[in-house]
Amino acid sequence: MKIGIVGNYGNDNNGDEAILLSIIRQLEKAFQIKTQDITVFSNNPKQTAQRYSVTSFPLYYKAGNAPKTFFKTYKENAQVVKTLDFLVIGGGGILMDLYKREAPLYGSYAMMAKNSRVPYVVYGCGAGPLNTGLGKWFIRYMAKNAQNISVRDPKSKALLQQIGVKRDVHVIGDPAFSLEVERSSYSPAPKKVGVTAVPYYNPSYWPTGDELLYNNYIEGMANNLDRLINDANVEVTFFATKYPQDADVTKDIQSKMKKPQNTTIIDKNLSPQQILDLTATFDVLIGTRLHSLILATDAKTPIIGVSYHTKVNDFLQMAGLGEYSLPIDQLIQSDVYFTHLFSKMSEDWEQAQQLAEKTNNEFKDKARLGMNLLIEGAKKK
Repeated sequence: MKIGIVGNYGNDNNGDEAILLSIIRQLEKAFQIKTQDITVFSNNPKQTAQRYSVTSFPLYYKAGNAPKTFFKTYKENAQVVKTLDFLVIGGGGILMDLYKREAPLYGSYAMMAKNSRVPYVVYGCGAGPLNTGLGKWFIRYMAKNAQNISVRDPKSKALLQQIGVKRDVHVIGDPAFSLEVERSSYSPAPKKVGVTAVPYYNPSYWPTGDELLYNNYIEGMANNLDRLINDANVEVTFFATKYPQDADVTKDIQSKMKKPQNTTIIDKNLSPQQILDLTATFDVLIGTRLHSLILATDAKTPIIGVSYHTKVNDFLQMAGLGEYSLPIDQLIQSDVYFTHLFSKMSEDWEQAQQLAEKTNNEFKDKARLGMNLLIEGAKKK
């Protein structure tokens, strides 16, 4: 059996790479296939093929303007899609039109599959923003012709229904929740804190840069971490899920701290498995990147989220951890936010551990639903 995967992979974003790793493992398990039977359409086919022992082709072929790129990509990759038995479109936040590229690009793969009579699913995706007529049309097309469609949170489901998707939309959480890691034990009291950052409004990275907002963010992070170190005597370890961009931000945060001696920066491009193993060594994770929070949940590590994007808050709300979601723009207003939430965990440390385990179990159940949808989706109607 030959299976294809389409998503925003090969971009050195280890959140997306964690999703890809989890889908590959799910497909191996569900269909008893080897990685060599899997084809991934990637931004960096060479890296993807080497990293996962899969076959890989370019996600798209640039050809001047957007329409020419669309038609060239369709022409080239339709030849590959028709050799497949099943296609998985997902996961990640790909059901959107913010950058104009996503909806037509992923929609074109739905067209390739439909025209080649290859069954496909839209799997574990995030939806939104969707503001253009063309973007909405492509997403409706993808949903209408898929064997089944699943999203990672209730807001994504509501948005798809709002733009006119008439069929059942399953909420399965993020595919990366299917990843597993052994956790040895927790410290008697929380001391080891992992931290991830994001280049929020950094002019060299963000679509609309704003130096003031970026500086407010890194200063707010620095002040809150200093206060946490001062009050709880914790050890802070910074790491990146998108390298080197996130690592550069952590250096900016560290440079503004009064207690940098209590911090360590892991200045490396860690693989999803390495990040997963690392999060299992922390007592608490303070995460800005969504997938640092997801992988910490896989490791049963209690989490505090800094919400720079609705997807972070949506995840924490869905997990029943809304009180542990901090709006990013608030950080500059006070230095007690991290200390307040950390103290709440610390005061009943056993309950915090139990809550992390309960959250892990709930998302593992959703991941199992996702596996069933893959198996059902591969059956031709």
